[in-house]
Order: sequence, then structure tokens, then C-alpha cells
Amino acid sequence: MDPGAGASLKRYILKHALQVPKVAEYVNMSDINLPNLPIGSEEEVREGIELLFFAYRDFTAEPDAILAEYGFGRAHHRVIHFVGRHPQMTVSELLAILRITKQSLSRVLGQLIRQEFIVQQKGREDRRQRLLQLTRKGHDLERQLSAPQRTRVADAYRRAGPQAVEGFRSVMLGIIAGDEDRARFGHPARQKR
Repeated sequence: MDPGAGASLKRYILKHALQVPKVAEYVNMSDINLPNLPIGSEEEVREGIELLFFAYRDFTAEPDAILAEYGFGRAHHRVIHFVGRHPQMTVSELLAILRITKQSLSRVLGQLIRQEFIVQQKGREDRRQRLLQLTRKGHDLERQLSAPQRTRVADAYRRAGPQAVEGFRSVMLGIIAGDEDRARFGHPARQKR
């Protein structure tokens, strides 16, 4: 890891996550001061993390198989998802959501445009802007990719019930570090500590 990345990671942890002592060169559970949790022991927190790993594995398995048929990966899926959810979004907006380099996005987006899954147009008011939209072919792929995920989430919501769904939403919003990202879901900004 380059020195700049390590410093950025430490600043992120100090600002958004659990407090890590400044002298820590690595992080293990004895280095972390868990805040007073209203509910949940350290074991419940660890189990929650493990549940996220297993859920993400299963949530992405079926779309990964579909993406492989096209020679695409998860980065392609994320671009297709967000462009499908927000037609006419700018490349800058997509970069802000994905938090990847322009070079990384350029490779993925270029492939999706060349293969006619996404179309890029100049902005009407600002001709320098590049507005992104799925093509019919892109919409078809987005539906294929999201169908198993929608089914999986809808089934889990049905089994868990409305209170659990709201609890899940609250937990996920609490995990999201950025105020701007939480605001997309109608959630107020975090109180400054």
C-alpha cells in the first residue's frame, strides 16, 4: 500500500468509523474501542459483519454468472445499475457515486458504450457534460441482472416483516459513511461528533 493511501485510510477511519488509536499500524479487535452499543455485544457485531459477507456473496452470485457470459464484471454491473436508476446522469455524478478513478470508469464505460448497452450524449445546457442513459439492450441486461436480486430481497422482506425491513434500512443507512449518500434515501445527515 502506498503511504498516501495509508494516511487516507486512517483519516477515513478516524472520521467515519470506529476510533482507532493513532499509534496503531494495523487493526485488530483489541485496538478498537467499541462505542457503547445500545444493543449488541462484540460477538453480535462480528456476526453482523460475517452476515454481510455471506449475504453479499449470495446477492452477487447470480448476476456474476450473467455478467461472465458478456465478459463483464461487477464494475459493469454497478455502472448499468446506477445509469438505469438515474437516466441522464452525468459522468461526474457517476464518478462521485462509484468513487473510482476516471481511468477505471473510462475502461468500463467505454466497453458498455461500444457494445451499445449505454449511450452518451452532450448536455443540453452545458455541452461539456456527458449524459448517460441505458439503451434498450442495456435495459434488457439491467433487468436480467436485477431480477434475481429483486426476488431475493423481496422474499427476505416478506419473511422478515415490515418492522425488520425498516430496521434493516436503518442499519444499512448507519453503515453508509457519507452524508450525501444517505441523503439520496431521504435520511438526514449524521450529527457531527
